[in-house]
Amino acid sequence: MALDSKIRVAIVGSTGYGGVELIRLLQGHPRVDITSVISTSSAGVPISKGFPHLTNIINQDLDGLDIQSIAQKADVVFTATPSGISTPLVPQLLQAGLKVIDLSGDFRIKDGATYEHWYKHPAADPRYVEQAVYGLSEVFGEEVLGKDFISNPGCFPTATLLGLVPAIIAGWIDPSSIIIDAKSGVSGSGRGTSLTVHYAEINENLRAYKVNRHQHIPEIEQVLSELTGEKVTVTFTTHLTPMTRGIMSTMYAKVIGEHSQADFVDLYRQYYEGRPFVRVRDTGEWPATKEVTGSNFCDMGLLVDDRTGRITIISVIDNIVKGASGQAIQNLNLMMGWEEDLGLGYTPVYP
Repeated sequence: MALDSKIRVAIVGSTGYGGVELIRLLQGHPRVDITSVISTSSAGVPISKGFPHLTNIINQDLDGLDIQSIAQKADVVFTATPSGISTPLVPQLLQAGLKVIDLSGDFRIKDGATYEHWYKHPAADPRYVEQAVYGLSEVFGEEVLGKDFISNPGCFPTATLLGLVPAIIAGWIDPSSIIIDAKSGVSGSGRGTSLTVHYAEINENLRAYKVNRHQHIPEIEQVLSELTGEKVTVTFTTHLTPMTRGIMSTMYAKVIGEHSQADFVDLYRQYYEGRPFVRVRDTGEWPATKEVTGSNFCDMGLLVDDRTGRITIISVIDNIVKGASGQAIQNLNLMMGWEEDLGLGYTPVYP
């Protein structure tokens, strides 16, 4: 592709938080033109009607979902849809010759029965599940290069796996000892209304939910099992916090061998060397969600507790950016062979 050429991008699910964040980020991408914004529920309506902040920025009416029309307008499609929608949709897009980056969970879980148990939807065609490359960019980025179909990781798995993978691969922590305490802002629930995210219910409140039942558990376990070559199970508890954006994942695990605090910091910095979006803090410094808001960064801090023989790892991301749309664009860059951080050089919004 010529240096001055651009690819044409369509976004299915443009009226959700993931879709509208894709629009915000892709507006600043030098190699992309957004040629179609798609919503089955609002076709024909200017996108700025539902999102006034896009007035005079995206002067497009929302398109309906028509595969042939998409194929004529786009080269790459982002499917920012709820789980269950992408299962029948993505194969049609691929068959039409389009490249696809799917932000739903429909193609992440390799075993169909496991997917159906956790997601409560019929599993996708195994041929397409097998074709999908799991796009945890810092870990599997080489596998994304040149591929046509990427399954974008979930928000909790992104924060959690980035915090665990270097130690897991090195064999420095016991996989059977992992406990994960994760907290998310309410935007992770999507734009739909419910009592759970009602202002009076969530304001000044902290609530655990889907305890030991969250659909991201098998995704985390699948990746850890693949990396260790043995079946890994984790204890994973999620909490809803009264903030809009952000995830903090706090992980605990038993240390194997004699590895100091400095050893772990060096290990993590070496593993993520050259990966622009992971920032490992100095000893005694702990990241906060506000320090990554609006950006594609994952910040982490860690500390070895000699008294208990355990390590604490804290990882923070913006759930809509690094946990969804930003990482999807990072995967687009890898897919196309561009610089990994192209169009993603956003400084976090602070305060």
